Amino acid sequence: MRWDKQWFQFVILFLLAFTWGSSFILMKTGLQSFTHSQAAAIRIVLASLVLFPLSMKNLKVVRRKDLPYLLISGFVGSFIPAFLFTKAQTQIDSALAGMLNSLTPVFTLVVGVLFFRTPVKIRQVLGLLLGLTGALVLITAGSDITLKGVNRFALFIVVATICYAFNINVVKNYLSHLTGVQITSLSFMFLWPVALSYLLTTDLAAVVTHPGWQVHFLALAALGILGTGVAMLFMNSLIRRTSAVFASSVTYIIPLFAILWGILDGEIITTLHGLGMAVVLTGVYLTNRKSHHLPDKHTDGAN
Repeated sequence: MRWDKQWFQFVILFLLAFTWGSSFILMKTGLQSFTHSQAAAIRIVLASLVLFPLSMKNLKVVRRKDLPYLLISGFVGSFIPAFLFTKAQTQIDSALAGMLNSLTPVFTLVVGVLFFRTPVKIRQVLGLLLGLTGALVLITAGSDITLKGVNRFALFIVVATICYAFNINVVKNYLSHLTGVQITSLSFMFLWPVALSYLLTTDLAAVVTHPGWQVHFLALAALGILGTGVAMLFMNSLIRRTSAVFASSVTYIIPLFAILWGILDGEIITTLHGLGMAVVLTGVYLTNRKSHHLPDKHTDGAN
């Protein structure tokens, strides 16, 4: 894969945005039969099982000093946010969830500066602000989001975005000597025993009483395998090869795909939507413009 090429980095960013842009509807579908905690646990278990063969293969590369950071990446970057998002989705709509999710690059920059002494360039800050503005325009254009729709459950997503911010900075600063495949598979190796143990304590028998629970389970399976397991493989690779701010700007592009899904569903795109898209793309471009990354010394075929 051409991770050293800027065009390829943008392709991966858009693929991630497409995948995660579909996650809200998958969560909403799964919650029709499963509780929010069951949905999150199933998501983590299935993602971990898919990654398990890679975990065993890459176990030999783990160094003792990597373990704390792999644990942080797994639990802070995936496990905790999975539970926070499904909990929030029980009380707030997807539009508001998408708006709050767009805070991730902001927190990534703030956490990087405060805790990791990450150098910041003016163009990155400008790109970040443009991206956030464009994302908010896309999310609010034509919708009826008001402060009445904001409740304490929105805080769950805010906390999740802070978790994402810490994880992105940890991967960038402490795990960049590992490939994206190694980081993801090894971090998820610690998650499935906890998630499965919790899942078995819940009332799974009640799930089968819901009509269409099989379809709802398939939605969670897609969310876990593609939206978590596979997507995190590419996300961690992207973090290694680009800046933390650029990688986190995927949350700005997610609303673009929400708009495209709406068009396919018969919704009308407005001039305001087009303006929002242009602002987002400009902001994302600025965060990674003229960034040249030297190949890693440990580069191999699997990223």
